[in-house]
Amino acid sequence: MKEKLMHVNERLINFWKMRTRSQKIAFIGTVAVLFILIGSIVLFTTNTKYVPLYNNLSLQEVDQIKTELETKGVPYELTAGGTTIKVPESQVDSLIVELAGQGIPNSGSIDYSFFSNNTSWGITDNEFNLIKLDAMQTELANLIKGIEGINDAQVMINIPEETVFVSQATEEASASIVLNTKLGYKFEGNQVETLYHLVSKAVPNLPPDNIVIMNQYFEYFDRNPVYTAQDEFTYQQTVKKDIERDIQKRLQQMLGAMVGMEKVIVSVTTDIDFTAENRTEELVDPVDLESMEGLPISIESIHETYSGDQPIGGVAGTGEEDIANYPGAETGKGGDYELVKETINNEFNRIRKDIVESPYKIRDIGIQVAVDNLKEESGNEEVQYLSAQEESTVEQGITSILNSMIITSIDKAYGEVNPDEKISIVFQEFTGRQTTPASPTPIIPLWMYIVGGFLLLIIILLIFLLLRNRKQEMGLEEESPRLQTTEEVPEISEKLDSQSDIQRKQLEKMAKDKPEEFAKLLRSWITDD
Repeated sequence: MKEKLMHVNERLINFWKMRTRSQKIAFIGTVAVLFILIGSIVLFTTNTKYVPLYNNLSLQEVDQIKTELETKGVPYELTAGGTTIKVPESQVDSLIVELAGQGIPNSGSIDYSFFSNNTSWGITDNEFNLIKLDAMQTELANLIKGIEGINDAQVMINIPEETVFVSQATEEASASIVLNTKLGYKFEGNQVETLYHLVSKAVPNLPPDNIVIMNQYFEYFDRNPVYTAQDEFTYQQTVKKDIERDIQKRLQQMLGAMVGMEKVIVSVTTDIDFTAENRTEELVDPVDLESMEGLPISIESIHETYSGDQPIGGVAGTGEEDIANYPGAETGKGGDYELVKETINNEFNRIRKDIVESPYKIRDIGIQVAVDNLKEESGNEEVQYLSAQEESTVEQGITSILNSMIITSIDKAYGEVNPDEKISIVFQEFTGRQTTPASPTPIIPLWMYIVGGFLLLIIILLIFLLLRNRKQEMGLEEESPRLQTTEEVPEISEKLDSQSDIQRKQLEKMAKDKPEEFAKLLRSWITDD
C-alpha cells in the first residue's frame, strides 16, 4: 500500500512539473473560484430569510408571541426596539393561523365582545362600569386607527360619576387622545374637525371643547377656534400662541423631513400688533387716465354780438343819479361787440371705500433651531459628530427655509426685514434618546444566481477537460514502461557466456523485482535438498 501511495504521489508530481506556467495559474485560479463560489452559495442558501410576523406590538404582546415561538422551537428575531418580531419566511403563514387560533397576540384590551362572551356570571356595578369604560376606550381607539395617516391611538376617557341627587345640570365627560401618526403626514383643518366630531359623538355628554388630541411629537391638533372680545388679554394670547404653533409645526415638518424628526427642535416667538383700524376713503379718479379728463355731462355755450355807439367819457355809475356800474351817458363813435363763451361740466369717478384692517399683524418674529450633531451609532464604535463642513451644509439648508418663512410672515408695512438677525441655529448633542437600528435582511438578487450557475458550468467543463487530459497522459505513461520492459528482456541474453550465467542473472532479476517469489523458490530448493 505504501508503494502504491508513493507511486501515485510521484506521478502527480511529474504531472504537475510537466504543466506550463499558464496552465498552473489557470488550474489554481479555477480551483480558487470554485471554492469561493461554493462557499458563497452555501452561505446564502443556509442563511435563513426572516420576514416580519407582527409589527408595532406592545411589550405584553411580544412576550406572549416570544414564549409561544420558543415552545414550538421556531427561531425568531426582535427588531425596531422590540416592537417587531420576525420569523423564517417559510413559516409565516402557518404561524399566523396557529397563533390566531390560540388568541395570540392578546393585548389585554377589552372590547364590546367581552359582554357577549361573559354574560352568565354576575358582577358589581363598579366592575361593570370599569369594564364598560375600558371597552369604550378600546373601540374608540380602533376607530381612530382605521383613519389614514394614523398608525396607533391611545384613548383615555373620564366619565363623571352619577350623583344620587336630582340635578338639572349634567356633568360633562372629557377625553385625552395620543396619536402615533405617520412621518410627514399632514392633517388638514377639516380632517381635525371631523376627528373631534367623531370622538364627541362616540362618548355620551362629551363636548368637543373637552377633547385634547396630540401626537407622539407633542404636537397638538386644535380645532378652528371661535373667539370673542370679552376677554381681550386671553384672546390676544390665544391668537399669539396659535400663530407661533402653526409656524413651528410647519417648520418642524420641513426640517424633520430634511434632517430627521428626532434630530431637530424648533421654537418660534412672535410680536403681534393687535391694533384694529377702521377707515373710510373717498377717491376721485379721472375717467381717461391718459388725458386726465372726466366724462362731460353738460355743455353751455354763450354767443353775444352788439352793433352801435359805444359810451365814452366819465366814470361809469359815479354820478348822484347814476346807477352803479352802468355806463355813463356820454356816447362815442359807433362800433361792433361780440362775446363767445362755452362751459363744459365733467364728471369724475368717485370711489368710497370702507376699510377694516386685520385685527392682528406679525410685527416681528424670532426662530430658534437646535440640531443634534451626533451621528447614528453602529455597534461598539466610537461616537462620531458632524464635521464643520457638514454642519455648515445643514445650516445653509435650514437658513434658506427660515429666510423664506420670515419674509412671508412679517407684514410689509413695518419696513424691510433682515432675516439673518431673527434666526438662531445651534448644533448640540441631544441626551436621553435611544435608537435601535433595524437589521437589514440580506436578499440575493436573481442575476447572482444566473451568474453563479454560468460560472459553475464553466468550472465543471474545465475540470472535465483537465481530467481527460490527465487520463490520456497517464495512459501514455503506463504504455511506455511496458515497452521498456519488453526491450530490456533481451538484454539478459546479450552477453550469454554459459547457461549458468543466464540462470544467475535471472535469479538476480527475480530477487530484485519479485523478492517474495524468490524467497519461495529458495525455500522450495532447501526443502528438496
